[in-house]
Amino acid sequence: MRQGKSYIPCIRWKQGEYLALERLSPKARSSILPLFEVAEIGFDFEKQKENKSIDEHLSTFAKRVKKKWGTSECFVDLRHLDQTERMIDGEHPTNYTFVDLRSKGIVAIPVARIWQDTNNRKAISEIIGFDNRGLCIRISLDEISRPNIAEYLDKLLFEIDIDPKDCDFILDLDAPPNFEPLVGFANLLKGVVRDLPYLNIWRSFAIIGTSFPASLSGIKSGISYLPRYEWLLYKELAITLKKSSVRIPAFGDYVINHPEILNIDMRFLKPKANIRYTVDDRWLIARGENVKDYGYKQHQDLCNLIVNTREFYGASYSTSDQYIYDCAKGRAKTGNLTTWRRVGTNHHLEVVARDVSNFDVS
Repeated sequence: MRQGKSYIPCIRWKQGEYLALERLSPKARSSILPLFEVAEIGFDFEKQKENKSIDEHLSTFAKRVKKKWGTSECFVDLRHLDQTERMIDGEHPTNYTFVDLRSKGIVAIPVARIWQDTNNRKAISEIIGFDNRGLCIRISLDEISRPNIAEYLDKLLFEIDIDPKDCDFILDLDAPPNFEPLVGFANLLKGVVRDLPYLNIWRSFAIIGTSFPASLSGIKSGISYLPRYEWLLYKELAITLKKSSVRIPAFGDYVINHPEILNIDMRFLKPKANIRYTVDDRWLIARGENVKDYGYKQHQDLCNLIVNTREFYGASYSTSDQYIYDCAKGRAKTGNLTTWRRVGTNHHLEVVARDVSNFDVS
Protein backbone atom coordinates (compact mmCIF):
# COMPACT_ATOMS: atom_id res chain seq x y z
CA MET A 1 0.00 0.00 0.00
CA ARG A 2 1.07 3.60 -0.47
CA GLN A 3 3.28 5.06 2.20
CA GLY A 4 1.13 5.48 5.31
CA LYS A 5 -2.08 4.39 3.54
CA SER A 6 -3.34 1.31 5.36
CA TYR A 7 -7.14 1.50 5.05
CA ILE A 8 -9.31 1.38 1.91
CA PRO A 9 -12.95 2.23 2.63
CA CYS A 10 -15.38 1.68 -0.22
CA ILE A 11 -17.60 4.75 -0.24
CA ARG A 12 -20.69 5.00 -2.40
CA TRP A 13 -20.94 8.63 -3.45
CA LYS A 14 -24.19 9.48 -1.63
CA GLN A 15 -24.69 12.63 0.43
CA GLY A 16 -24.36 11.04 3.87
CA GLU A 17 -21.10 9.40 2.84
CA TYR A 18 -19.34 12.28 1.12
CA LEU A 19 -20.31 14.77 3.82
CA ALA A 20 -18.48 12.55 6.31
CA LEU A 21 -15.19 12.93 4.44
CA GLU A 22 -14.72 16.66 4.94
CA ARG A 23 -15.06 16.22 8.70
CA LEU A 24 -12.21 13.71 9.04
CA SER A 25 -9.24 14.45 11.25
CA PRO A 26 -5.88 14.92 9.49
CA LYS A 27 -4.60 11.75 11.16
CA ALA A 28 -7.44 9.62 9.80
CA ARG A 29 -7.12 11.14 6.33
CA SER A 30 -3.42 10.29 6.26
CA SER A 31 -4.24 6.57 6.69
CA ILE A 32 -7.03 6.38 4.12
CA LEU A 33 -6.96 5.65 0.38
CA PRO A 34 -10.67 5.73 -0.49
CA LEU A 35 -12.44 3.77 -3.19
CA PHE A 36 -15.21 6.04 -4.47
CA GLU A 37 -18.11 4.37 -6.24
CA VAL A 38 -20.07 6.71 -8.48
CA ALA A 39 -23.63 6.16 -7.28
CA GLU A 40 -26.33 4.66 -9.44
CA ILE A 41 -28.73 7.02 -11.24
CA GLY A 42 -31.82 7.25 -9.07
CA PHE A 43 -35.22 6.12 -10.30
CA ASP A 44 -38.38 8.23 -10.10
CA PHE A 45 -41.11 5.70 -9.29
CA GLU A 46 -43.88 8.26 -9.71
CA LYS A 47 -42.79 9.16 -13.24
CA GLN A 48 -41.41 5.66 -13.92
CA LYS A 49 -38.10 6.88 -15.29
CA GLU A 50 -34.58 7.74 -14.16
CA ASN A 51 -34.64 11.03 -12.29
CA LYS A 52 -31.55 12.40 -14.07
CA SER A 53 -29.72 12.13 -17.35
CA ILE A 54 -26.20 10.72 -17.26
CA ASP A 55 -24.87 14.22 -17.96
CA GLU A 56 -26.72 15.68 -14.98
CA HIS A 57 -25.69 12.77 -12.78
CA LEU A 58 -21.95 13.09 -13.47
CA SER A 59 -21.77 16.89 -13.73
CA THR A 60 -21.19 17.43 -9.99
CA PHE A 61 -19.08 14.38 -9.12
CA ALA A 62 -15.56 15.76 -9.63
CA LYS A 63 -16.46 19.12 -8.09
CA ARG A 64 -17.76 17.38 -4.96
CA VAL A 65 -14.76 15.07 -4.73
CA LYS A 66 -12.49 18.10 -4.65
CA LYS A 67 -14.67 19.89 -2.09
CA LYS A 68 -15.19 16.92 0.25
CA TRP A 69 -11.94 14.96 -0.21
CA GLY A 70 -9.56 17.39 -1.86
CA THR A 71 -7.09 16.48 -4.58
CA SER A 72 -5.52 13.54 -2.71
CA GLU A 73 -5.22 10.11 -4.26
CA CYS A 74 -8.37 8.01 -4.65
CA PHE A 75 -9.73 5.09 -6.64
CA VAL A 76 -12.84 5.80 -8.73
CA ASP A 77 -15.20 3.03 -9.86
CA LEU A 78 -18.19 3.56 -12.18
CA ARG A 79 -19.49 0.00 -11.82
CA HIS A 80 -23.03 1.09 -10.83
CA LEU A 81 -23.61 2.78 -14.19
CA ASP A 82 -24.98 0.86 -17.17
CA GLN A 83 -22.09 0.07 -19.54
CA THR A 84 -24.20 1.20 -22.49
CA GLU A 85 -24.68 4.73 -21.07
CA ARG A 86 -23.20 7.59 -23.09
CA MET A 87 -23.09 11.33 -22.54
CA ILE A 88 -25.39 13.42 -24.71
CA ASP A 89 -22.48 14.15 -27.08
CA GLY A 90 -21.57 10.45 -27.33
CA GLU A 91 -18.58 10.59 -24.94
CA HIS A 92 -17.98 7.59 -22.71
CA PRO A 93 -18.94 8.34 -19.05
CA THR A 94 -15.63 6.96 -17.80
CA ASN A 95 -13.66 9.29 -20.02
CA TYR A 96 -15.88 12.27 -19.11
CA THR A 97 -15.47 11.58 -15.38
CA PHE A 98 -11.69 11.37 -15.46
CA VAL A 99 -11.27 14.40 -17.72
CA ASP A 100 -13.34 16.34 -15.17
CA LEU A 101 -11.32 14.93 -12.23
CA ARG A 102 -8.08 15.78 -14.05
CA SER A 103 -9.20 19.34 -14.70
CA LYS A 104 -9.61 19.82 -10.96
CA GLY A 105 -6.20 18.41 -10.10
CA ILE A 106 -7.54 15.28 -8.37
CA VAL A 107 -5.19 12.28 -8.27
CA ALA A 108 -7.76 9.71 -9.39
CA ILE A 109 -6.99 6.12 -10.41
CA PRO A 110 -9.55 4.22 -12.53
CA VAL A 111 -10.91 0.84 -11.43
CA ALA A 112 -11.21 -2.03 -13.90
CA ARG A 113 -12.94 -5.42 -13.67
CA ILE A 114 -12.51 -8.53 -15.76
CA TRP A 115 -16.10 -8.36 -17.08
CA GLN A 116 -15.97 -4.78 -18.35
CA ASP A 117 -16.72 -4.32 -22.05
CA THR A 118 -14.19 -3.32 -24.71
CA ASN A 119 -15.31 0.31 -24.85
CA ASN A 120 -14.81 0.72 -21.11
CA ARG A 121 -11.34 -0.81 -21.28
CA LYS A 122 -10.44 1.44 -24.19
CA ALA A 123 -11.51 4.51 -22.20
CA ILE A 124 -9.52 3.34 -19.16
CA SER A 125 -6.45 2.67 -21.32
CA GLU A 126 -6.58 6.22 -22.70
CA ILE A 127 -6.95 7.66 -19.18
CA ILE A 128 -3.95 5.70 -17.92
CA GLY A 129 -1.86 6.72 -20.91
CA PHE A 130 -2.61 10.39 -20.25
CA ASP A 131 -2.42 10.49 -16.44
CA ASN A 132 0.30 7.85 -15.93
CA ARG A 133 -1.09 6.96 -12.49
CA GLY A 134 -1.66 3.26 -13.08
CA LEU A 135 -4.75 1.13 -12.63
CA CYS A 136 -6.75 -0.49 -9.84
CA ILE A 137 -8.04 -4.01 -10.60
CA ARG A 138 -11.01 -5.13 -8.49
CA ILE A 139 -12.01 -8.78 -8.54
CA SER A 140 -14.60 -10.79 -6.61
CA LEU A 141 -13.91 -13.96 -4.64
CA ASP A 142 -15.89 -16.01 -7.18
CA GLU A 143 -13.85 -14.57 -10.06
CA ILE A 144 -10.49 -15.09 -8.39
CA SER A 145 -11.42 -18.73 -7.67
CA ARG A 146 -11.83 -19.58 -11.36
CA PRO A 147 -9.19 -22.01 -12.66
CA ASN A 148 -8.47 -19.74 -15.65
CA ILE A 149 -8.27 -16.46 -13.71
CA ALA A 150 -4.68 -15.92 -14.88
CA GLU A 151 -5.91 -15.85 -18.48
CA TYR A 152 -8.64 -13.32 -17.65
CA LEU A 153 -6.13 -11.09 -15.88
CA ASP A 154 -3.59 -11.31 -18.69
CA LYS A 155 -6.31 -10.41 -21.21
CA LEU A 156 -7.31 -7.39 -19.11
CA LEU A 157 -3.70 -6.24 -18.71
CA PHE A 158 -3.03 -6.71 -22.42
CA GLU A 159 -6.14 -4.80 -23.58
CA ILE A 160 -5.49 -1.90 -21.24
CA ASP A 161 -1.75 -2.09 -21.99
CA ILE A 162 -0.37 -2.01 -18.47
CA ASP A 163 2.09 -4.00 -16.38
CA PRO A 164 1.09 -5.65 -13.05
CA LYS A 165 3.70 -3.57 -11.21
CA ASP A 166 1.72 -0.46 -12.13
CA CYS A 167 -1.54 -1.88 -10.79
CA ASP A 168 -3.24 -1.90 -7.41
CA PHE A 169 -5.16 -5.13 -6.78
CA ILE A 170 -8.34 -5.37 -4.66
CA LEU A 171 -9.88 -8.70 -3.75
CA ASP A 172 -13.52 -7.85 -3.08
CA LEU A 173 -15.32 -10.29 -0.77
CA ASP A 174 -18.50 -8.21 -1.06
CA ALA A 175 -20.86 -9.43 1.71
CA PRO A 176 -20.31 -13.17 2.26
CA PRO A 177 -23.41 -14.99 3.57
CA ASN A 178 -21.41 -16.46 6.43
CA PHE A 179 -18.00 -15.54 7.84
CA GLU A 180 -17.91 -18.33 10.38
CA PRO A 181 -16.00 -20.37 11.24
CA LEU A 182 -13.47 -17.53 10.97
CA VAL A 183 -10.43 -19.81 11.07
CA GLY A 184 -11.82 -21.92 8.22
CA PHE A 185 -12.60 -18.84 6.12
CA ALA A 186 -9.15 -17.42 6.81
CA ASN A 187 -7.52 -20.68 5.69
CA LEU A 188 -9.62 -20.65 2.51
CA LEU A 189 -8.50 -17.10 1.76
CA LYS A 190 -4.91 -18.00 2.54
CA GLY A 191 -4.99 -20.45 -0.36
CA VAL A 192 -6.64 -17.91 -2.65
CA VAL A 193 -4.08 -15.23 -1.80
CA ARG A 194 -1.12 -17.59 -2.05
CA ASP A 195 -2.15 -18.63 -5.57
CA LEU A 196 -3.01 -15.12 -6.77
CA PRO A 197 -1.29 -14.32 -10.08
CA TYR A 198 1.44 -11.66 -9.74
CA LEU A 199 0.91 -11.59 -5.95
CA ASN A 200 4.29 -10.04 -5.18
CA ILE A 201 4.30 -7.79 -8.23
CA TRP A 202 1.14 -5.74 -7.78
CA ARG A 203 1.91 -2.17 -6.75
CA SER A 204 -0.43 -2.64 -3.80
CA PHE A 205 -2.77 -5.38 -2.61
CA ALA A 206 -5.91 -5.09 -0.47
CA ILE A 207 -8.93 -7.12 0.60
CA ILE A 208 -12.33 -5.54 1.25
CA GLY A 209 -15.67 -6.88 2.43
CA THR A 210 -18.41 -6.42 4.98
CA SER A 211 -20.76 -8.23 7.31
CA PHE A 212 -23.09 -5.27 7.73
CA PRO A 213 -26.66 -6.52 7.06
CA ALA A 214 -28.69 -5.49 4.02
CA SER A 215 -31.52 -4.56 6.39
CA LEU A 216 -31.86 -3.66 10.07
CA SER A 217 -35.45 -4.93 10.15
CA GLY A 218 -34.52 -7.72 12.55
CA ILE A 219 -32.82 -5.37 15.01
CA LYS A 220 -34.88 -4.50 18.10
CA SER A 221 -35.43 -0.98 19.41
CA GLY A 222 -32.83 0.30 21.84
CA ILE A 223 -29.20 -0.87 21.85
CA SER A 224 -28.04 -3.94 19.92
CA TYR A 225 -24.62 -5.19 18.81
CA LEU A 226 -23.46 -6.79 15.56
CA PRO A 227 -20.00 -8.39 15.12
CA ARG A 228 -17.72 -6.79 12.55
CA TYR A 229 -16.78 -10.11 11.02
CA GLU A 230 -14.77 -8.54 8.18
CA TRP A 231 -12.36 -7.02 10.71
CA LEU A 232 -12.21 -10.19 12.81
CA LEU A 233 -11.53 -12.19 9.64
CA TYR A 234 -8.85 -9.80 8.46
CA LYS A 235 -6.92 -10.06 11.73
CA GLU A 236 -7.09 -13.85 11.60
CA LEU A 237 -6.05 -13.88 7.92
CA ALA A 238 -3.13 -11.51 8.49
CA ILE A 239 -1.74 -13.75 11.24
CA THR A 240 -2.22 -16.84 9.06
CA LEU A 241 -0.44 -15.25 6.08
CA LYS A 242 2.37 -13.95 8.27
CA LYS A 243 3.12 -17.46 9.53
CA SER A 244 3.42 -18.67 5.94
CA SER A 245 5.43 -15.67 4.73
CA VAL A 246 2.68 -14.76 2.24
CA ARG A 247 2.04 -11.13 1.31
CA ILE A 248 -0.45 -9.50 3.70
CA PRO A 249 -3.11 -7.30 2.09
CA ALA A 250 -4.25 -3.91 3.33
CA PHE A 251 -7.70 -3.80 4.94
CA GLY A 252 -10.82 -2.35 3.41
CA ASP A 253 -14.56 -2.40 4.09
CA TYR A 254 -17.90 -0.96 3.01
CA VAL A 255 -18.00 1.36 6.04
CA ILE A 256 -21.54 1.15 7.54
CA ASN A 257 -23.25 -0.02 4.35
CA HIS A 258 -24.22 -3.26 2.68
CA PRO A 259 -22.98 -3.41 -0.95
CA GLU A 260 -26.34 -4.43 -2.39
CA ILE A 261 -28.34 -1.66 -4.06
CA LEU A 262 -32.04 -1.81 -3.25
CA ASN A 263 -34.24 -0.09 -5.82
CA ILE A 264 -37.14 0.74 -3.50
CA ASP A 265 -39.99 3.21 -3.76
CA MET A 266 -39.42 5.25 -0.60
CA ARG A 267 -43.01 6.60 -0.71
CA PHE A 268 -44.21 3.32 0.77
CA LEU A 269 -41.47 2.85 3.40
CA LYS A 270 -41.36 3.95 7.01
CA PRO A 271 -37.65 3.84 7.86
CA LYS A 272 -36.81 3.66 11.54
CA ALA A 273 -34.45 6.06 13.28
CA ASN A 274 -31.07 4.44 13.82
CA ILE A 275 -27.51 5.39 14.68
CA ARG A 276 -24.70 3.06 13.53
CA TYR A 277 -21.80 3.42 15.94
CA THR A 278 -18.59 1.46 15.38
CA VAL A 279 -16.86 0.06 18.47
CA ASP A 280 -13.75 -2.16 18.38
CA ASP A 281 -14.87 -5.51 16.88
CA ARG A 282 -18.58 -4.64 16.78
CA TRP A 283 -21.22 -2.19 15.65
CA LEU A 284 -23.46 -0.68 18.27
CA ILE A 285 -26.90 -0.09 16.73
CA ALA A 286 -29.18 2.37 18.50
CA ARG A 287 -32.63 1.98 16.95
CA GLY A 288 -35.89 3.83 17.45
CA GLU A 289 -39.30 4.01 15.80
CA ASN A 290 -40.19 5.01 12.25
CA VAL A 291 -39.41 8.64 11.50
CA LYS A 292 -42.55 9.30 9.46
CA ASP A 293 -44.81 8.79 12.46
CA TYR A 294 -42.46 9.59 15.36
CA GLY A 295 -40.16 12.20 13.83
CA TYR A 296 -36.44 12.82 14.21
CA LYS A 297 -36.42 14.16 17.77
CA GLN A 298 -36.14 10.58 19.00
CA HIS A 299 -32.49 10.75 17.92
CA GLN A 300 -31.80 12.69 21.10
CA ASP A 301 -32.85 9.64 23.11
CA LEU A 302 -30.76 7.38 20.88
CA CYS A 303 -27.74 9.63 21.42
CA ASN A 304 -28.28 9.44 25.18
CA LEU A 305 -28.30 5.65 24.96
CA ILE A 306 -24.92 5.73 23.19
CA VAL A 307 -23.35 8.36 25.46
CA ASN A 308 -24.34 6.33 28.52
CA THR A 309 -22.69 3.12 27.32
CA ARG A 310 -19.13 2.26 28.25
CA GLU A 311 -18.35 1.98 24.52
CA PHE A 312 -18.81 5.70 23.85
CA TYR A 313 -15.47 7.09 22.70
CA GLY A 314 -16.02 10.51 24.24
CA ALA A 315 -17.02 13.83 22.72
CA SER A 316 -13.45 14.74 21.80
CA TYR A 317 -12.80 11.59 19.72
CA SER A 318 -14.22 12.93 16.45
CA THR A 319 -16.55 15.60 15.08
CA SER A 320 -19.29 12.96 15.01
CA ASP A 321 -18.78 11.98 18.63
CA GLN A 322 -19.03 15.64 19.56
CA TYR A 323 -22.27 15.85 17.57
CA ILE A 324 -23.69 12.76 19.31
CA TYR A 325 -22.79 14.20 22.70
CA ASP A 326 -24.27 17.62 21.89
CA CYS A 327 -27.43 16.04 20.50
CA ALA A 328 -27.82 13.97 23.67
CA LYS A 329 -27.58 17.18 25.71
CA GLY A 330 -30.04 19.01 23.49
CA ARG A 331 -27.38 21.34 22.05
CA ALA A 332 -27.42 20.01 18.48
CA LYS A 333 -30.25 19.45 16.01
CA THR A 334 -31.63 15.94 15.67
CA GLY A 335 -31.14 16.11 11.89
CA ASN A 336 -32.52 13.55 9.43
CA LEU A 337 -31.52 10.15 8.03
CA THR A 338 -28.73 11.71 5.93
CA THR A 339 -27.35 13.45 9.03
CA TRP A 340 -27.02 10.17 10.90
CA ARG A 341 -25.51 8.38 7.94
CA ARG A 342 -22.88 11.15 7.87
CA VAL A 343 -22.30 10.86 11.63
CA GLY A 344 -22.00 7.06 11.56
CA THR A 345 -19.74 7.08 8.49
CA ASN A 346 -17.39 9.72 9.87
CA HIS A 347 -17.07 7.96 13.24
CA HIS A 348 -16.47 4.61 11.54
CA LEU A 349 -13.71 6.00 9.32
CA GLU A 350 -11.98 7.52 12.36
CA VAL A 351 -12.18 4.29 14.37
CA VAL A 352 -11.07 1.93 11.61
CA ALA A 353 -8.26 4.20 10.37
CA ARG A 354 -6.91 4.18 13.94
CA ASP A 355 -7.38 0.43 14.46
CA VAL A 356 -5.76 -0.52 11.16
CA SER A 357 -2.80 1.80 11.79
CA ASN A 358 -2.29 0.29 15.26
CA PHE A 359 -2.74 -3.34 14.20
CA ASP A 360 0.52 -5.24 14.62
CA VAL A 361 0.60 -8.67 13.02
CA SER A 362 4.03 -9.61 14.40
